Amino acid sequence: MIGKLTGTLLEKNPPEVLLDCHGVGYEVHVPMSTFYNLPAVGERVGLLTQFIVREDAQLLYGFATVPERQAFRELIKISGVGPRTALSILSGMGVGELAQAITLQEAGRLVKVPGIGKKTAERLLLELKGKLGADMGTAHANATSEAQADILQALLALGYNDKEAAAALKALPPDVGVSDGIKLALKALAK
Repeated sequence: MIGKLTGTLLEKNPPEVLLDCHGVGYEVHVPMSTFYNLPAVGERVGLLTQFIVREDAQLLYGFATVPERQAFRELIKISGVGPRTALSILSGMGVGELAQAITLQEAGRLVKVPGIGKKTAERLLLELKGKLGADMGTAHANATSEAQADILQALLALGYNDKEAAAALKALPPDVGVSDGIKLALKALAK
């Protein structure tokens, strides 16, 4: 219903901001990644939004970028993950980090986010696989993670399962190239 708000920033109280849009003040909950990039109070700002209607409340969630909002939308589709948990995940890690954790199936990175236990992390990895992959947040991904994503895809194409491929990736040096990485991973998996 409300897809974007543009107005004057009146208050900043993490994780909530108050945005004045032509005389109407909107309370918008934002992840910390968006919060840190907001201008000073009194300046104009534009936020992409997600409007959530519950029995007891109508809430607005705001995001600085399209990938952040898309990740939020994918997260809240998962059973047991509400808007607060999704906001907590996006505050604890960037979209690129989240996409990489999902691509590499690293539950340990998700468990570090407050409010995310082992079972929830595993459910997130399972349900977001293929929906929030290495293509999300590639603007923030560095060359190393792109090389690792390519190596992972190559191992999966060769028939290795996710666990085997992820274990082989962890054993690789962080700055390895794609072709050398595939060779080293295959050697490690052959043992």
